[in-house]
Amino acid sequence: MRMATHCFAALGLLAAMTAGLAAEPAHDSATYHVAQRIPIGGSDTSYDYLRLDPATQHLYVAHGTRVDVLDASTGAHIGEIGRLAGAHGIEFPGEGPSGFATSGVDRAVVMFDRRSLKIQRFIKYTGVKPDALAFDPASRRLFVVNGGTTGDLTVIDPASGAIIATVELQGGKLEQIAFDGRGRGYVNDEKQSVVHVFDSRTLEPIARWPLGPGEEPTGLAMDRAGGRIFAACGNRLLVVVDIATGRVVATAPIGADPDGAAYDAGRGRVFTSNRDGTLSVVREVAPGRFVPEQTVKTAPGARTIALDESSGRLFLPYAEFGPAPPPTPAVPEPAAPMIPGSFGVLVVAP
Repeated sequence: MRMATHCFAALGLLAAMTAGLAAEPAHDSATYHVAQRIPIGGSDTSYDYLRLDPATQHLYVAHGTRVDVLDASTGAHIGEIGRLAGAHGIEFPGEGPSGFATSGVDRAVVMFDRRSLKIQRFIKYTGVKPDALAFDPASRRLFVVNGGTTGDLTVIDPASGAIIATVELQGGKLEQIAFDGRGRGYVNDEKQSVVHVFDSRTLEPIARWPLGPGEEPTGLAMDRAGGRIFAACGNRLLVVVDIATGRVVATAPIGADPDGAAYDAGRGRVFTSNRDGTLSVVREVAPGRFVPEQTVKTAPGARTIALDESSGRLFLPYAEFGPAPPPTPAVPEPAAPMIPGSFGVLVVAP
C-alpha cells in the first residue's frame, strides 16, 4: 500500500465542484456514522487490507504477522491465520473451501482453510512485495498485485495453489485490482497515474488509461452493471472512468491521502477511506454527475475499507500513533509510529 503523503493538486477544480453542492438535491440521503469500535490489540505495528466473507460474516483483517478473524456481527475474535511476514491482501475465490492472503516480506501467498483457518500451503515466490489480490470469475484465476519494482501480476490456480503465469504490465507502482466479470482486469498504477487494462484469459495487456486530472491512484472500486471504475487519487479526487471507452467521465472531491475505495451498488454510493481520518461518501445525483454527500470522521490511519453489501456497513482498520521522528536526509518524511495494542476496527453504518 502507499505510504507517502501527497501534495494536493487541482484545488481550483475542487473549489469549482464544491461550490455547486448546495444546489444539488438530497434525494434518499443517508447519514453514515461510526456505530462500533472493535478492539483487537496485539504487538504488531502494521496493518493493511480487510475483507468480509459474506457467506460466514467473518471479517478477515491483515495485521502484521497474522490475519485476525472476527465475527462481523458481534465483533468477537474467532481466530487468526499466523506465520505471515507483512500481511496485506485477503481473498476468497468463488465457493471454494480455501482462502488466500499475501505475505509481502517473504514474497509469498498463504493458502488457508476457511473453516479451520489452518494454513494449507505457502505459495512462493511471487513478484516483489505481493500486496492486493483478487479472484476473477471469468477466468477462474487468482491475481496477485506485486507492489514492488517488478510492476507485474502473479496468476495462481486457486484450486491447486500453483503459480501458473505472470502478467507483465510494465507498471510503476501497482496498487488495487478489479474485474468486470467479462474477462477484463483493471489495476491502478500510483506512480504512472494510469489504470492498466488486461485480458484475464489471455493475460495480454490491452491498454493504459490516463486518470488526469487524478494523480497517484490507490483505491479502486467497480460498478459492473454501470460499466465504470472509481479510482481514489492522492490529490483528493475520485475519478470515474467509463470502461467502454477508457475515458474519464466525472470527478468528485474526497478526503486527503485515500487508500481504499468501495462501491455499494444497492445504495448507489462510492466510498473512499482516507488516511486523514475521514470517510468520503460520494453519490451520483444525475447521470455522470457525482458529488460528495457526506464526510464521516473516522480515525487517523483508517485508510482501507471493506463493505458488507447486505447491510451497507463498512469496516475500517485503525490505530493510535505517536509523534513522528524528526526528518533526516535519508527519510525526509518519517512515518509516525503505531502504538502497540491500539489496533482495532471501526464499523460505519448508514
